[in-house]
Amino acid sequence: MSVSVVICAYTLDRWDQLALAMASVTDQAIADETILVIDHNDELLRRAQARWPESHVLANAGAQGLSAARNTALQVARGDIVAFLDDDAVAEPGWLRTLVDGFAEPSVVAVGGSAVPLWPGDAPAVLPEELLWIVGCSYRGLPTRPGPVRNVMGCSMAFRRDPLLAVGGFNTDTGRVGKLPIGCEETEVCIKLRQVDPAHIVRYEPSARVRHHVSADRTRMAYVAHRSWCEGISKAGIARTVGRQDALSAESAYASRVLPAALWRELRRGPQGVPAAAAIVLSLLLAGAGYLRGSVAPVRAGSPRRSLTGRTPA
Repeated sequence: MSVSVVICAYTLDRWDQLALAMASVTDQAIADETILVIDHNDELLRRAQARWPESHVLANAGAQGLSAARNTALQVARGDIVAFLDDDAVAEPGWLRTLVDGFAEPSVVAVGGSAVPLWPGDAPAVLPEELLWIVGCSYRGLPTRPGPVRNVMGCSMAFRRDPLLAVGGFNTDTGRVGKLPIGCEETEVCIKLRQVDPAHIVRYEPSARVRHHVSADRTRMAYVAHRSWCEGISKAGIARTVGRQDALSAESAYASRVLPAALWRELRRGPQGVPAAAAIVLSLLLAGAGYLRGSVAPVRAGSPRRSLTGRTPA
């Protein structure tokens, strides 16, 4: 199987991290091509084209946002498998090989890896392991062994190109735009892949690991609150496109078992556990409120979209 690796970038503020991400892909050796999509930033595009002439560096051909940038890459990629790495993530040795090996069975349409945080300093007290999804990292509650999952994480994932094109790629109404943390486009597309063919499998390969930079502003309680609110709105958006049951199937167990256990653990720690306990409660309440808000208002609602190949999905 041939492999394309895609990185999308939107800001010069992450230039040094982007350089690390690109270097980590080069070290993977098995990639047939690297595609770097610049999201509506002409200065960054010129600088990236000069820095990486051996790579396919191009501008986002669609609306501003991560989903359209990924779709731009998807439409020019030549690989049977298309892997996506965030511009602020560093792939560890063997990352790409492990993802590709996960496609051994023809029914596997997507494989996701794990992500560990690279903190700007000490690990923040307001982000216990159960809330690491807030900074785009693997969290307690995910499986610890390889196997089927509902969805992959955006910072470390790979798809068979043709099925992903057939369902229309990533929904441009749900993806992140700049620093606005509206997301869940990976969740939605994984669910859609299984809805068009229930035999499709999405796998989790935790040993395909990346290290994900976390900026200082994302280590504060204010970001926990904002990200949780946006997560609720995002879930409401994909519930419209794929159905409430599929959209919330994993969250129900997480909210009813994982978070209560984490809250009890932190409360038993006494004063030291108060920041984490407060963050857990705040996150749960605001995610729920965001979901309700998104359910009653047409905020970035998902919309039906056509296959990017022009063919009707099977």
